Amino acid sequence: MYRIFLGAICCLLSALAVHAQSPREKGLQSINRASAEAIVGFLADDALQGREAGTRNAQIAARYLVSCLQEAGIAPLFEEGYYQPFEACAKERQQRNARWQVHPDSIAALKQTTHRSLKMNNVLAFIPGERTDEYVIVGAHFDHLGIDWTLENDPIYNGADDNASGVSAVMQIARAFAASGKKPLRNVIFAFWDGEEKGLLGSKHFVHHCPFRNQIKGYLNFDMIGRNSKPEQPQHVVYFYTEAHPVFGDWLKQDIKQFGLKLQPDYRAWDRPVGGSDNASFAIHDIPIIWYHTDGHPDYHQPSDHADRLNWEKVVDITKASFLNAWNLANEKEY
Repeated sequence: MYRIFLGAICCLLSALAVHAQSPREKGLQSINRASAEAIVGFLADDALQGREAGTRNAQIAARYLVSCLQEAGIAPLFEEGYYQPFEACAKERQQRNARWQVHPDSIAALKQTTHRSLKMNNVLAFIPGERTDEYVIVGAHFDHLGIDWTLENDPIYNGADDNASGVSAVMQIARAFAASGKKPLRNVIFAFWDGEEKGLLGSKHFVHHCPFRNQIKGYLNFDMIGRNSKPEQPQHVVYFYTEAHPVFGDWLKQDIKQFGLKLQPDYRAWDRPVGGSDNASFAIHDIPIIWYHTDGHPDYHQPSDHADRLNWEKVVDITKASFLNAWNLANEKEY
């Protein structure tokens, strides 16, 4: 009888502890290695042949992301659905400056000549906030370099670190916001960009056509968060942020200490973070930026960028740290 009573008390205390968790802590607890491995494992599998933008394999990757969002109960940004279709055009490839363009004026000019065309899709979801006129965006690109059949042995650019690792962070953060059970102060958009490897095409298109661009309070970006070139420093991560917002650095320092995250950030305040990745599409319009990156490594843009080479503990701790960043971006009244 005593054992039964003691067991009941333990169960009650456990239930009360769970109930006492804050919404932020509930979200944080939902982030885990198994989810990270599942997402990266799917996207970086040989079957997707490097998910090059404009190919069927990139379409499969996008459909997978949509299914994950639907399962988590996270709504599409647009009434039409999760996809934001767009076109990129470029000069015939033998000509100079044959870069892909998404600006409407550039496309209109290119269509007057011999040109190339690619059809792509961003995947966009959101959780509505109390302030319906303010937005925060969390994003990462899901495309990679595809396949080169002229390469011997391994022709597939799997892109596990670049950037399936970053995609896993965005998806887990989206699920964490849903798991928190709390409506954020601001609208939170979860963005999976297409065409980054061809010139930041998806994020550029989004910004060009965004009717609420001036109401975006911050953008959180991921591009390669699972490796680095210094194996002796497994907790290394570069933390870029807009210099005019020093509180972004304070947030990370406080959260690492409070939650025991095993990260050793290289804090890099940048007056206008317009290089490197999709953050540039937003920084050029003076939207505040946070960007996680773990530096290059010998497998960068090589067929050897495989999932089994990722530092999963690092991926999970960066995802947790960035969820806490996103929570602050979404809920702090001022920053």
